[in-house]
Amino acid sequence: MLSPAFLSKLRKRLPPHCVLNEREDLLPFESDGLAAYRNIPDVVVLPENEAQVAAILKLCHAEKIAVVARGAGTGLSAGALPVDGAVLLVLAKLNRIKAIDPLARTAVVEPGVRNLAISEAVAEHGLYYAPDPSSQIACSIGGNVAENSGGVHCLKYGLTVHNILKLRAWTIDGQLLEIGNESLDAPGYDLLALLTGSEGMLAVITEVTVKLLPRPERAQVVLAAFDDVAKAGAAVGNIIAAGVIPAGLEMMDRLAIEAAEAFVHAGYPLAEALLLCEVDGVNEEVSADIYTVRQVLEASGATEIRTADSEEQRLKFWAGRKAAFPAVGRLAPDYYCMDGTIPRAQLPHVLKRISEMSDEFGLRVANVFHAGDGNLHPLILFDANQPGELARAESFGGKILELCVEVGGTITGEHGVGLEKIRQMCAQFATPELARFHDVKAAFDPDKLLNPGKAVPELHRCAEWGAMHVHGGQLPHPELPRF
Repeated sequence: MLSPAFLSKLRKRLPPHCVLNEREDLLPFESDGLAAYRNIPDVVVLPENEAQVAAILKLCHAEKIAVVARGAGTGLSAGALPVDGAVLLVLAKLNRIKAIDPLARTAVVEPGVRNLAISEAVAEHGLYYAPDPSSQIACSIGGNVAENSGGVHCLKYGLTVHNILKLRAWTIDGQLLEIGNESLDAPGYDLLALLTGSEGMLAVITEVTVKLLPRPERAQVVLAAFDDVAKAGAAVGNIIAAGVIPAGLEMMDRLAIEAAEAFVHAGYPLAEALLLCEVDGVNEEVSADIYTVRQVLEASGATEIRTADSEEQRLKFWAGRKAAFPAVGRLAPDYYCMDGTIPRAQLPHVLKRISEMSDEFGLRVANVFHAGDGNLHPLILFDANQPGELARAESFGGKILELCVEVGGTITGEHGVGLEKIRQMCAQFATPELARFHDVKAAFDPDKLLNPGKAVPELHRCAEWGAMHVHGGQLPHPELPRF
């Protein structure tokens, strides 16, 4: 528990309404989007400007109090889960768009600005911000940087790291870092890429300069239905091999299709798998690519192919995919959303294995994912009220991540590691690699005060995991309140 003396010092640095420590005020912050893991914070602080952020960090460093930074709370890896005896630093009130430069095609924003709000603010200039996670209506840009978020259109336009130019961030001892610049390159180590995806473990971000792109002259979507998931997976590689780089290439299986159609009424055909392939650019380029995509899909065994004939229909096709996560929530009391990435060529094999594992664990799976870059999002359906089902879902999810590593992929694509995947870090990285991660952490935060216990496992835990894994056991997560 944090001492009354420390809480008193916090209140001296912030307005009274920016410090919360009554239980009813703390409960909304007990978890992020992965609600299976919950922990009520000791105190929540909501600074209103950068100077207050620096003051909080300096105080916590002096008192050796841990800090967990939180954005909109939409993360899905328990990365913003409160830690006992720590300050939960919520950046939601830093939500100003500070500058827009239409000529340079940049915007300077605070970390609490919603992802979609950037595109809305620059639409009058014919510009937009490309990364578009499914939660873009709610997720914040600071959280996007912390997790290196992607989205539907990251295949062509890249992840967050490819769409930002500069960061202002504060170390745990209150020192300001200005990383990157607005030119094409910067001298020295690529610290911009290092902080992007660092999950709040190295510094607290207070300002982001993002790239803006011009709206394409035309965008069009082709929808293809398949009678076999493996055929749809193979079609993904065939489209890329044909020389087309879609703006978005998404896939859903039958369970996800049925849920999305019942929820959104997007006009989806009921099939074993559905592909959505969007191409954009100038009119001539789009026409040529649409023709090629349709030919490839037909040759790949699609049973039905539709091309959106209006902007309204294009948005309707995407509405079903964007709403797939909440739609699947209608199929079971709970679901566990996984996030792993594999080489595209492995899609048919991995989808087949997930189906087999679904039978082995006795839990249904709805597959919704960014097929173009192999970023899987299997949604494992379960009922937390049934004894043992949450543990079974976690074990199933862990096996999916280990399968991703086995086929040459990685345990995360855009959700981060947080607490959820910390065991599987031991499967992906060897001890010397993990030791280097700890060295980087120590260079920024030698006292391990920023987001402790997340993302990078302690080496002794990996030794325990390896020993248990050999004998078929499971290393449990740290003890936390559950459903």
